[in-house]
Amino acid sequence: MPTVPGKRVTLQDVARATGYTANTVSRALKNKPDISAETCRKIQETARKMGYVRNEMAGSLRSGQTKTLGVIVGGMSNPYYGRMTDDIQDAATEEGYSLLIFCSRDDPAQEYKLIETAISRQVDGILLFPCRGSQPSIDRLKAVGIPYVLMARYLKKGQDDCIICDEEKGAYLATKHLLEAGRRPAFLNSYDVVFSSEQRRAGFLRACHEAGLSPEQCPVAVCPDDDSICRQLTEWKAQGVNGLFVFCDMEAWNARLLMKNLGWKVPGDFALVGFDNIQGTWHLPSPLCSVDYNTRDMVKSGMDLLMKRIHGDHSDPQTILFEPRLVCRGSCGRLSQEEHF
Repeated sequence: MPTVPGKRVTLQDVARATGYTANTVSRALKNKPDISAETCRKIQETARKMGYVRNEMAGSLRSGQTKTLGVIVGGMSNPYYGRMTDDIQDAATEEGYSLLIFCSRDDPAQEYKLIETAISRQVDGILLFPCRGSQPSIDRLKAVGIPYVLMARYLKKGQDDCIICDEEKGAYLATKHLLEAGRRPAFLNSYDVVFSSEQRRAGFLRACHEAGLSPEQCPVAVCPDDDSICRQLTEWKAQGVNGLFVFCDMEAWNARLLMKNLGWKVPGDFALVGFDNIQGTWHLPSPLCSVDYNTRDMVKSGMDLLMKRIHGDHSDPQTILFEPRLVCRGSCGRLSQEEHF
């Protein structure tokens, strides 16, 4: 069964090698019931030895679908996106889809370029983790008619299909956890994230107000770099703040490292609570209390909704909300008074 080096093996090549028609070969490769099991076996074995690979693009031209989805996340260096992408891959495989994964770096201009790339690759739909300034990207998707679902965030309530966690409640639970541990809390964020920053700030303030704290006793800060974080933590420590709700787990671990460099201990000097429950997937050495939500079920809901849109469901946009829960690992100081880094 010689083939020309560098030449792609076609269905017709397999047909000539086996003596069957191209139609019979095609049906045998798909295990169609009208082709005998023995014929299927012979044709499939020949195709395998020849190095035949099904031409998905040709199939796409016939069906009008590429069976490919675009996924646009902020950045794969964040374990949160890594975990979500793993779950998306599993859900897509179950639906018979492949993925094109892009990283926007939470930059709206970069995101828009990636949207154009996904459109040019003729993806059947997109799961988008939007950033602040994503409206042009969303408008572009609407203009070309590509189905999409926003994951974890949204821009305007009720405008788009979106799958989100109740982040206000999650932040409320995190702050209440600190308050119940006898801590005076503050909320630390490294940059302004669409939807999430507002929701988590609101949940923090609600818990503080319920505890009878005045607005002045509910400090909130956005610190974009390590130097500004250290300055803010030093200022808060002098003011009597000894509990820290941090926007996400990655930022919480960074704050913990900076505290260690300053000679402070967790939970002795500062109790810590994060958000995303990264340790629920990766067992990292520094225990961290965190807000958890079922990312696998969120992804499954997002995929189900996207499949409906791909298959012609044009009903009103849906918002699917997932409930959070607090996972305690002792960084709040409640499980043990032992101080650790």
